[in-house]
Amino acid sequence: QVQLVESGGGLVQDGNSLRLSCAASGHTFSYYIMGWFRQAPGKDREFVAAIRWSDGTAYYADFVRGRFTISRDNAKSTVYLQMNNLKPEDTAVYYCTARSSPLLSRNPNEYDFWGQGTQVTVSS
Repeated sequence: QVQLVESGGGLVQDGNSLRLSCAASGHTFSYYIMGWFRQAPGKDREFVAAIRWSDGTAYYADFVRGRFTISRDNAKSTVYLQMNNLKPEDTAVYYCTARSSPLLSRNPNEYDFWGQGTQVTVSS
């Protein structure tokens, strides 16, 4: 079983930055995709970014490209989401997730494990 624990959310002003962390445990991640999704009130959960654990290949949603960076630290079994130039529309609960396949998916239904989520609020 995989356990994912997010941290790093909070309240920031428009244009500021946050770094989210996701500590993973319980299974080897050599063939996993690790991802971040977000869900705002009244909206569907949407793909933000993902990274292939084995080689670090990263994928981004168009609306965060150039502002967000996903990375991983193999030694710490931790995935990060560096979020710069945050906007009020980035306000959401951000979820860390893992997929037991090396293939990217932007469909939340194709991910196997989820963290509890961390709230990010960007004020204007």
